Amino acid sequence: MWTIPNAISFGRLLLVPWFLWLVFVPENYTAAGLLLGFIGGTDWIDGYLARRLDQVSKVGEFLDPLADRLAVAVAVIGGLVAGVLPVWFGVAIIVREVAIAVGALVVGIRARDKLEVRYLGKVATALLYSSIPGFFVLAGTGIDLWNIYAYALGVPGLVAYYYVAAQYLGDARSLVRARTSAIE
Repeated sequence: MWTIPNAISFGRLLLVPWFLWLVFVPENYTAAGLLLGFIGGTDWIDGYLARRLDQVSKVGEFLDPLADRLAVAVAVIGGLVAGVLPVWFGVAIIVREVAIAVGALVVGIRARDKLEVRYLGKVATALLYSSIPGFFVLAGTGIDLWNIYAYALGVPGLVAYYYVAAQYLGDARSLVRARTSAIE
């Protein structure tokens, strides 16, 4: 259970409250954005090490996506509450996340299976994980280059996020149909 990759995922989880503290107590948006960038930047490390060190585990398969989803959810909701993220951007991410969560739940219950992660989904998540900190640093520094950075990564990230969501919907339908056919 306590492997290096799992420790990294757990460490990422422990950084989320610190991020929230930076956003709401000292309102240090620059530090919060940089910390969020660090959390997102280390996302690939745990998976890479798990495969490289042959330490893939059920705990890691649970912790890694939990850390990802929690960090993104907290960053988006915190960013909306603090007025750091554009409302349309934050709402678009939340709507997509809720839709995928509901779809995954339906697949889990009705098909007793799970949706396989797609590579483009990882790319979209990486783009958004890079974009969202840019909005925080922009709010902290006022340097307009961060605005360009955030939108240059965020808009393509959202487009890819929704494209992959449509693919996941097709995957979910296929899994539920296959399970229903197998039962009949």
